[in-house]
Amino acid sequence: MSNVKVTTLSNGLRIAVDAMPEVESASLGIWVACGTRHESAELNGMAHMLEHMAFKGTKTRSARVIAEEIENVGGSLNAYTGREITAYHASVLKEDVGLGVEMVSDILRNSVFDPDELQRERGVILQEIGQALDTPDDLIFDRFQETALPAQPLGRPVLGTAESVETIGRDDLFAFLARHYTASNMVMSAAGRVEHDQIVELAEKYFGSVPRTPANAEIPVPLRYVGGDGRETRVLEQAHLVLGCEGIGYRDPDYYATAIYSTLFGGGMSSRLFQRIREERGLVYGIHCFNAAYADGGLFGIYAGTGEDDLAELVPAVCEEFAAVADTLTEQELVRARNQIKAGTLMALESSGARCEQAARHLLVHNRPIPYAEVVARIEAVDQAAVRRVAQRLLRGTLTVAALGPIGELESLEKIAARLAA
Repeated sequence: MSNVKVTTLSNGLRIAVDAMPEVESASLGIWVACGTRHESAELNGMAHMLEHMAFKGTKTRSARVIAEEIENVGGSLNAYTGREITAYHASVLKEDVGLGVEMVSDILRNSVFDPDELQRERGVILQEIGQALDTPDDLIFDRFQETALPAQPLGRPVLGTAESVETIGRDDLFAFLARHYTASNMVMSAAGRVEHDQIVELAEKYFGSVPRTPANAEIPVPLRYVGGDGRETRVLEQAHLVLGCEGIGYRDPDYYATAIYSTLFGGGMSSRLFQRIREERGLVYGIHCFNAAYADGGLFGIYAGTGEDDLAELVPAVCEEFAAVADTLTEQELVRARNQIKAGTLMALESSGARCEQAARHLLVHNRPIPYAEVVARIEAVDQAAVRRVAQRLLRGTLTVAALGPIGELESLEKIAARLAA
């Protein structure tokens, strides 16, 4: 990614352009440093509601016209909300780049938040929340987040709650937009068949008048890991469990070592957890581990779904594997995990969407695009000592357990923690 060019407009908006002259299409969009962690408890779900409402009509386009106009040229327009970043992005053929930028700008800058549309969309989001509550293998991750990071924005669900979504009004949306969707809080990114000067010109035309971020803009509440026990007995076919601890953030020197540790421990079908817990012992259908990284910290977790009868055997088995990684790590496992991550990184080079996203995220998190050669060098530099250090660091942390389903056989938090300390 060393060919990413970055330009900053006079209002502070950064523009990243990664030209791929060999392709016929382009991916572009606006990434905003704003998500669930920027919301108040009363208005939890606001960033997600705003993302939905952006597509529901502007001063010159109805919701239907927005959909038709981008699809008339074979393009797509989409968005997602995360805990720290919200993105609005388009994919178009090279000749429609101007239209793509103009439409992203229209939905972000000219949305009218029509009261009838707001009421309808509220119903849609309440359905989405209902669906998530009915999907235990989704819900368990929100429960884990909330147990690990209680009473703080990062611990709350991206969708919000039925109560908070009911209270979000039109004025709240306008206020949230004005507070967070400011120029230096946003990155415009484009990759594919694009020219740097053309994108800068379009950015200037459509986003040059976005207000500059005030110098005294609120800084989000720092991540404060607490941990604890979040279990709920429910009548389900399977018990869903996430066992974890404080993880490692994007800016941490151990970030790449953690990615490699996570891959070899529970990342793929050759990983320890998959081989030992599923293949050799048949205790689960699905098991994996993850490191959810944020700018200032993270959460590390091991997810497993199992039948009620296997739960008593599963937890000690997982604890045994978790506790043993640091001492039993092999060079072969390390090389395999390193190659998996390196291959994933390099395969992403072939996708304009992945490159567009990568450039935007690097600017928001690290204030510069990180060249792929540097990423690969950092992956290559991870040795056994680094992975051991991460494994020991994670084990020293306070435990979080989230469990849902028929969990009568699940040991107490203290007992599970004692297994890891042994």
